[in-house]
Amino acid sequence: MTASYHDIDGKSVLVTGGASGIGASIVRAFCAQGAHVGFFDIDDGAAQKLIDEIRDETGRAPVYKSFDLRQQSLIAGAVREMSAAIGPMDVLVNNAARDDRHRPEEIGPEQWRDGLDVNLAHHFFCAQAVAPDMKKKGAGSIINFSSVSYMMGLPDLVAYETAKAGVIGLTRALARDWGADGIRVNALTPGCIMTQRQLDLWISPADEERIQQQQCVKRRLVGDDVAQMVLFLASDVSSACSSQNFIVDGGIV
Repeated sequence: MTASYHDIDGKSVLVTGGASGIGASIVRAFCAQGAHVGFFDIDDGAAQKLIDEIRDETGRAPVYKSFDLRQQSLIAGAVREMSAAIGPMDVLVNNAARDDRHRPEEIGPEQWRDGLDVNLAHHFFCAQAVAPDMKKKGAGSIINFSSVSYMMGLPDLVAYETAKAGVIGLTRALARDWGADGIRVNALTPGCIMTQRQLDLWISPADEERIQQQQCVKRRLVGDDVAQMVLFLASDVSSACSSQNFIVDGGIV
């Protein structure tokens, strides 16, 4: 079931990592609400497939830019280009991430920096890039993605979990700094969401059964579960919510 948020209709929304997984669910959800949606990703094939599917479903399509968010010095320009295509941003969803497994003993300085660049740094630079237009409007919603992995202390994810813990501190800092400008900044922390990547690489049927036993909610969690919370935080109905962390995990933590 999907709620209808009439104030999202016509808003300009940027989603990072929007071609697949949770990001694709978020792009679909905003398009269904009538938003002007743009998304960044590096998987051109998945992005085009998503665009074609949404166009067939809704008669309109999101705008895609192939962009590697590790190129931090180019983020501001990429955001300006997207703003020219869909309008100055009302909503930013910092979803892009990569939860590659890695043992602490095997990480060198380059891999450590890459883990933080992929999973944390772009949150700040994308937020910095959209903030001026949000300040002019006197309103905006920035939604940063964390992960329950750092709360659970899952193994072989030290760089990823460090970055995702950092997202919470970043969120609270920006919410305080920009709150007087009408910009709300919140974190969203998904649990074990059964995206195709997770099922292909990490989660076996036995793992999924164990996860559901640990959850209070005894069902598979999917991308749309997260997308519904994103819509709420993007809408003015959550206008009193800022500097908070909203956990969508079926009660696993």
